[in-house]
Amino acid sequence: MTKVLLISLYHPELVRGGAQQICYELFTALKSCDGIEPTLLAAVDPTFKSLYKVGAQITGFDGREGEFVYLSRGYDPLWHKNSSVELARSFAEFLELIKPDVVHFHHFHLLGIDLLTLTRRILPKVRIILTFHEFLSICDAEGHMLRRFDKSLCTRASPVRCHQCFPDRQPEHFFIREMWFKRHLAVVDEFTVPSRFMIERYASWGLDPAKIVHVANGQPDYSRGCSAPEDREKRNRFGFFGQLVDNKGVWILLRAVEQLRAEGFTDLVIEINGDNLQYASAARRAEIEAFLAKESELPIGERIVAFNGSYSVDQLPQRMARVDWCIVPSVWWESFGLVISEAWMFKRPVIASNVGGPAERISHEKDGLLFDVADASSLARAIRRACCEEGLWKRLVDGISPPASAQAMTNAYLSVYRRAVAEHAA
Repeated sequence: MTKVLLISLYHPELVRGGAQQICYELFTALKSCDGIEPTLLAAVDPTFKSLYKVGAQITGFDGREGEFVYLSRGYDPLWHKNSSVELARSFAEFLELIKPDVVHFHHFHLLGIDLLTLTRRILPKVRIILTFHEFLSICDAEGHMLRRFDKSLCTRASPVRCHQCFPDRQPEHFFIREMWFKRHLAVVDEFTVPSRFMIERYASWGLDPAKIVHVANGQPDYSRGCSAPEDREKRNRFGFFGQLVDNKGVWILLRAVEQLRAEGFTDLVIEINGDNLQYASAARRAEIEAFLAKESELPIGERIVAFNGSYSVDQLPQRMARVDWCIVPSVWWESFGLVISEAWMFKRPVIASNVGGPAERISHEKDGLLFDVADASSLARAIRRACCEEGLWKRLVDGISPPASAQAMTNAYLSVYRRAVAEHAA
């Protein structure tokens, strides 16, 4: 029996997000695999006050077998380290209690990059796997590699370049930060990334590319039992699915709508599905809220944008049924884009930014359309074309291939685990 401990940033039932969703999908799939005994440890933050009982550090989650929560407190966001002696002691005791053969970190935020080395010290023979879901090890700007002063995409980190984004921190700080991260990452046996372009990015930063494996994110097919897309005379209904935070770019979509409306093109509907607006910057939150407030004041017949709020995966069939296209307007190096997979499950072509994971996954003009990242005018042109070009929607739908399944992802991770265990035994 191989014991696998999965460590997640948040539990997807508490905070929605791609990293935690993938980790939970993997945990669920591993439970049905012969010879595998999975355990899940999901970090939470102090905003979930009801979970923080006096003296509690790591507790069970909702009475479920094999699911636990790590009650993060005193987390140091500057160095991404754990500052609680009690939590470190509890984590060490948890490792000794579970005695995993493999510890698979799906993140270190809220936990601490130093938990990697603590894991190695407590369990010298354990195999440690770390999945990168963005570039937080490289980039202190939330791991997005998006330059803070002009919002341009960044391709590499250096003490001077990072100092330009954080002028209150000296270049030497970033030199030491890189040493700090690489010291802890050195104990990892294998890294995985959901998109191939990330391998080159981490290799150029200094990690051994031979230790980085591409494992595509996989999901169950939520479209099972759903009928084929309705025959509609027009294909002018668009959906945004995801978090309403800065890097997901919903504000770019709203600006494209404003441009189309100014041009007199209003024969379309945009449905916004998502939440976590509270995690957006004050400026972006104000922009989004102002747009939605102004839209709600218009007569119903003049409204283009509808805000549907948060959703769970079991609501995807109903919400996807109402749209013809999905829009992914991310303004950063989106590492994968789960919504692309979800759109493809329902045979909805995707209109996405032309960088990162979406550019790697979408074949322009074959199964979707790409537009210039962070360019509202480019997106507006793509939307107008999607509404007006006869035969385009059908041609792109015919080009869609099924996305990676949860089982395919699980099999790939099982190969990673078994290889790591076998290499240690050898």
